Amino acid sequence: MEHAYDYLIVGGGMAGDAAAKAIRAADATAFIGLVGAETSPPYQRPPLSKALWKGDTALDSVDLGTAATGAVLHLGRRVTSLDPAARRVRDERGDSYGYRRLLLATGATPRRLPFAAGDRLIHYRTVDDYRRLRRYAVAGAHVAVIGGGFIGSELAASLAGVGCKVSMLFPGESIGSGRYPPTLAAFLDDYYRGRGVDLLAGVKVVDGRADDTGVELVLSDGRHLRVDAAVAGLGVTPDTALAEHAGLAVADGVVVDAQLRTSDPDIWAAGDLANFFNPSLGRRLRVEHENAAVEMGAHAGRAMAGAGGDYTTLPYFYSDLFDLGYEAVGLLDARLQVVEDWSEPHRKGVVYYLEGGRVRGVLLWNVWDQVDAARALIAQPGPFDAASLRGRIPHDG
Repeated sequence: MEHAYDYLIVGGGMAGDAAAKAIRAADATAFIGLVGAETSPPYQRPPLSKALWKGDTALDSVDLGTAATGAVLHLGRRVTSLDPAARRVRDERGDSYGYRRLLLATGATPRRLPFAAGDRLIHYRTVDDYRRLRRYAVAGAHVAVIGGGFIGSELAASLAGVGCKVSMLFPGESIGSGRYPPTLAAFLDDYYRGRGVDLLAGVKVVDGRADDTGVELVLSDGRHLRVDAAVAGLGVTPDTALAEHAGLAVADGVVVDAQLRTSDPDIWAAGDLANFFNPSLGRRLRVEHENAAVEMGAHAGRAMAGAGGDYTTLPYFYSDLFDLGYEAVGLLDARLQVVEDWSEPHRKGVVYYLEGGRVRGVLLWNVWDQVDAARALIAQPGPFDAASLRGRIPHDG
């Protein structure tokens, strides 16, 4: 079947939704199409590891309402080829989609363990993954969380919160290894242990097998761990295959300019796969968080409709870890110079990450409504040091 659109969005995530809404706001008569590999319409991803586990958020509430834009949604379709010269893409069923302007918002693919382990091993990314994990994550079930990063730490807290016995496995020395200063990392490890999470640090999963009753994991230190289910949060790889095959510039994602346009003048990219330049940090980066997907998708949509300027936003991200939480902006890299400013040690405060006298990252630990202040600080040339940063962002209230 042949389809033709003024604006075609490839990718059914949050960036695609934001783009469709921005296009519609800028162009009331546009014919918009969206092709997504998932069978669900675009939805909010953060609740999959946060609010949906707390019992006060219904699954149908995460739907973003993309259909209200009037965009035609082609769901459960994976685009397999892109021909920029013909301005056409094709999906795995042979349908083709012509476009005047195209947005690539294909996101990223979860890194996978080197073995197959059936339905009870879940590489966590989608709402279908959430549904699968929910079937096994009942009170008293033993669940292994593989990975100690952003998704792993949230899932471990959420699973423990619904009464699961949780074993958390990661290759680093601590949860969030390399992100938090050592004393905060040590505090967080103890905090998780105090809530019943068994931490297995310094190990990787090297093999495994599954049956109808559970999963057996083989660890790098020779131990075997038998669990009812295992969920992996091992990071993601940007889904750049379409762009590469089409000859677009690719380097740790799809390279875009200040308007989020790729090396082809009729193609834009946004979200997890877009590699963009941020003027506040003075470097290119790729960001895999909600705020970046929404802000970039909306900006790309406006730009495609002729209403966009330069994308200069420095995205932020946030996390909930039991009854702790944080918002963060910029680079959280413990290898940088770290300045800790606590009003209550490891419970409430601000951590600054410096490089050559410039603030490159800000961690707002249980400190809220200061993201704009953090962004403004990162944009300043400095120089800054520990003394000048004490109390710079208020956190005593």
